Amino acid sequence: MLTPLSVTAPASASAPESTAAAEAISPTSATSLSVRNIRKRFGAFTALDNVSLDVRQGEMVCLLGPSGCGKTTLLRTIAGLEKQDDGAIHAHGTDISHLPPQSRDYGILFQSYALFPNLTVAQNVAYGLNARRLSRAQMQQRVAGMLDMIGLSGSDKKYPGQLSGGQQQRVARARALAPSPSLLLLDEPLSALDAQVREHLQLEIRRLQKQFNITTLMVTHDQEEAMVMSDRIAIMQHGRIEQFDTPDRIYRHPATPFVADFIGQANWLPFQRLSPHQVSVGALTLTVDEAPRQHMGNNDSGRLFCRPEAVDVLPATDASNRFSARVVDQIYLGDRYRMMLELDELPGRRLMADVANDVRARLPDVSAQRMWIALPQHSLHLFA
Repeated sequence: MLTPLSVTAPASASAPESTAAAEAISPTSATSLSVRNIRKRFGAFTALDNVSLDVRQGEMVCLLGPSGCGKTTLLRTIAGLEKQDDGAIHAHGTDISHLPPQSRDYGILFQSYALFPNLTVAQNVAYGLNARRLSRAQMQQRVAGMLDMIGLSGSDKKYPGQLSGGQQQRVARARALAPSPSLLLLDEPLSALDAQVREHLQLEIRRLQKQFNITTLMVTHDQEEAMVMSDRIAIMQHGRIEQFDTPDRIYRHPATPFVADFIGQANWLPFQRLSPHQVSVGALTLTVDEAPRQHMGNNDSGRLFCRPEAVDVLPATDASNRFSARVVDQIYLGDRYRMMLELDELPGRRLMADVANDVRARLPDVSAQRMWIALPQHSLHLFA
């Protein structure tokens, strides 16, 4: 098994983009990276607006959000490639806010990989080790171990131009990990690859990250990538962090309408509050769990949110929120069908329902026919 080097890792080169801030876990002795109240402006544009974030030792955290939300600016600020206007950054309890990039002990991997085309694979991997006080034999052993770990043994004398995109990404990753940095920064490292290679490398990066127990911060705009790879996700918008939580909680318990709409598919319906546990949606009366305070406050109206897979097709006869619906369209998605439904009580509005293949097989020809559906109350979320 490849053992970490007891040396300080170097930093690498550049990357693009913007925005973040919000809910953060209280620092503990296990906190590896702590970002506090970071602000960054580019002229009149606020890229980072009072961002705070704590990453635990050995944790994989993804910064996820639309273009221009600030995720890459935050990564570059942590790397020292951008200078924050306010706030502090601590790594393992040490203030690195004003240290140059080469003194911050991280490895970094960019979307472009930034491999040196005139250097061999072995020379590229060894590049980050050149400033370390290692003997030639130690360096060769380290490079050989890294190439074996990424499955490229025997490719040491090849040049980047002789490798596929996926192989180049592996070499760039080996170069970032070779000096055993305490922090690994990834800026959309898989976005240039085709879907099948990307899916394979997602799992491989995750495996190596856990094997090395290296604290990792990754920027991505791909929701599925973030859900597959991360321990926690920071959803960013307009220079702030909207929600920082596990993938499961972000998907099932979104903190804001933006998070609910950005992650996965969503049904949105306007409602009026009738009582703590009842709302009206058009001519429908729905039973709901009491709305979380942060969603509703004292508001009596807003939008009701429900995931398509939460819509219960062919529910029990005693199910709450049970209604008759007409199927107006359906799409085959491989592992499920997505049905578009219309309810008499909601003219002009369509409801998405994701139906598993085995459930769909039990249905008759549903085109333009009516069937019973239910909206389980625990799956309904209310936002002011």
